[in-house]
Amino acid sequence: MSVKRHAGYNLIGSLVPIALSLLTVPLYLKLVGPDRYGVLAIAWILLGYFGLFDMGLGRATSFRIASLREAPREARAAALWSALCVNVGMGVAGGFVLWGVAGFFFQNVLKTPDALRPEIMAGVPLLATAVPIATLTGVLSGALQGREKFLETNAISVVSTALFQLLPLSVAYFHGPDLPFLLAAAIGARLAAIVALGYRAHAELLKGLRPRFEKAEIPQLLKFGGWANLTSIIGPVLIIADRFAIGGVLGSAALAIYTVPFQLAQRIAIVPGALVNALFPRMTASDPQRRDVLARRSTQTLACIVSPIVLVGVLLLEPFLGIWVGPEIGGQAAPAGRLLFLGYWANAFALVPFIFLQASGRPDLPPKMHLIEIPIYLGCLYWAMSHMGLIGCAMVFAGRCMLDYVLLAAVSGRRFHNPVLLAFNLFLLLAALVLCEHLDVRDLAWWVGAASLVGASAATSWMNLPSDLKHSAVARARAILAARH
Repeated sequence: MSVKRHAGYNLIGSLVPIALSLLTVPLYLKLVGPDRYGVLAIAWILLGYFGLFDMGLGRATSFRIASLREAPREARAAALWSALCVNVGMGVAGGFVLWGVAGFFFQNVLKTPDALRPEIMAGVPLLATAVPIATLTGVLSGALQGREKFLETNAISVVSTALFQLLPLSVAYFHGPDLPFLLAAAIGARLAAIVALGYRAHAELLKGLRPRFEKAEIPQLLKFGGWANLTSIIGPVLIIADRFAIGGVLGSAALAIYTVPFQLAQRIAIVPGALVNALFPRMTASDPQRRDVLARRSTQTLACIVSPIVLVGVLLLEPFLGIWVGPEIGGQAAPAGRLLFLGYWANAFALVPFIFLQASGRPDLPPKMHLIEIPIYLGCLYWAMSHMGLIGCAMVFAGRCMLDYVLLAAVSGRRFHNPVLLAFNLFLLLAALVLCEHLDVRDLAWWVGAASLVGASAATSWMNLPSDLKHSAVARARAILAARH
């Protein structure tokens, strides 16, 4: 089955939750208020971070299962059983660590109304129980992805994420905005995903075979997973440090203002994420020459698809936020949000050398590059937030994402694919930032400038889109027009 189809499954699996998020965020702000929403945002960040307490076994399992594509079923089953056994212990340990970290942060660091603090602390044990659930989800999903079962994993992910967003909202509506109840509802949604993933993994890899813990598998899984886990530990620091700093220095209300556009900007990653996750098992099983061709084509495709999306997002962010969450929050959030969009544009291309290195058996290089970035990023973040507030945080985040791409491309063999195309798209995005900063959307000049930038981006993307994708798009458009007539 083609990488394009797998990427399509991944993309659809990410778009449905985004649509739900667009609908539910205003409802959350209305039902639970900005302070509770800021606390929930931190809670999901912590859960996502400590959910990576699986020693990288999710990605390692995917790598191992993909590399055993032609091996007997017993070998793949042994790899999965071994990963699950180790993973359970890691998840429980991560839950206890999260309990301590979250308790300290919510009690002593986060600025929030005193009346809300007991409610927050009551929810910390529930948050800790979600860690082993999250780590098991990673291993089971990785096993299915190693077998290229992207349709199944995305179908389960869509349902689980929908429940994750809707169940707490239902609790807030019918019971009230009590944080422990909201967290319990979210954990219930994740438990449902574990059951579904376990069923599919059993049918695909374990059915008819006796459980078998293979000691020899552990060093192979942990060797790959150790570096992947270091990436999983360090990488999120580079993503979440700004929001923790804002919560501790500027307060939970400012955090809510920053989180709203951040969540939108973060959705840009679904397109490159869908592509590189589909590529990973294929790259793992390919020779070096084929791997390089896949990386070059991926960068070209992402430049043609992601760049126009980000450009339109930058131009329309402020009016959209005004409608979505109201002009007061939208007006404050838009300037930083536009810079966050720019950062995630650069992050899209950094994912290509990142996945190339992991598929090449060099998972050690991305975390080493991230270790170089951390002190630079944290120092710049502190200075920028002190002098420029939320705008400074967003500016430093965008710069860090660009540095990440440069470093990863350099260590993957100086694979700076399509540099002219990327540079021109960057120029268009910077021009859009200037346009939105100096002109109002109600001005005719803004519309003329925006139309010119969008037209230039669309034309550039169409000219550089790989020919088979271009032909496929034309054929599909003709089929749709023929069906209407």
